[in-house]
Amino acid sequence: MTTMTPAVPRPHPLRDSATMLRRNLRRMIRYPSMTLTLVLMPVVFLLLFVYVLGGTLGAGLGEGGGRADYANYVAPAIIMMTVMAAVQGTAISVAMDMTEGVIMRFRTMHIARVSVLTGHVLGSVIQAMLAVAVVTGVAVLVGFRPTAGPLGWLAAIGFLTVMAFAFVWLCVALGLAAKTVETASNTPMPLILLPFLGSGFVPTDSMPAGIRWFAEYQPFTPIIETVRGLLMGTPLGGTVWIALAWCAGIAAVGYLWAKRLYNRAG
Repeated sequence: MTTMTPAVPRPHPLRDSATMLRRNLRRMIRYPSMTLTLVLMPVVFLLLFVYVLGGTLGAGLGEGGGRADYANYVAPAIIMMTVMAAVQGTAISVAMDMTEGVIMRFRTMHIARVSVLTGHVLGSVIQAMLAVAVVTGVAVLVGFRPTAGPLGWLAAIGFLTVMAFAFVWLCVALGLAAKTVETASNTPMPLILLPFLGSGFVPTDSMPAGIRWFAEYQPFTPIIETVRGLLMGTPLGGTVWIALAWCAGIAAVGYLWAKRLYNRAG
């Protein structure tokens, strides 16, 4: 008599990804201090640049410029940096799962392999957009006055989501590549520092020639100008396409690198 082996159900990528997403959202709720830290740093930068440096830097924007004008200038850059702070936490979370053996345990379970990283990515994008909402609210309280209409706001939210998705994949790869959690917390640091060498805080035409060249051609300048243009209702020209191209390239590199590291780990 032949014994029939019961068929093992195939993994379901969408269902398994939703399960991993719930896991990451529950961890975010269980440890609110992480989200608070991600929001606190951009808020501190916002208050520093508006209230301490805003008067002087605002005067450099042109005739009649002051603290109120500088708040409108710097707030989009701070909002963009909020996304960078949030995705930096992704590298730490992934590194913690790797070093504690959590991802290795998931790999032994009958679930879709893609769902483990997808859960991290989607959870981090949601966390980043929640942080953006809080920081935008604080920016309005300190004098930020965006002029975008409903379509402009929808476009800005969509662009920030795309940007968060791209940089989250890069930070997932950085987290997988890190040997320790401490390393994972340091390797994404350029994502926080590079906006200072762009058009986020002062116009690039006020910089020395060599720094101006770097500032104009690094990825964060078109990204910041796109966020600024969408929120302030100013013409974007070709900047938005350059920014989207950077996001697409970063997303592709991050995804392929993360996929390779994840497959190699097993």
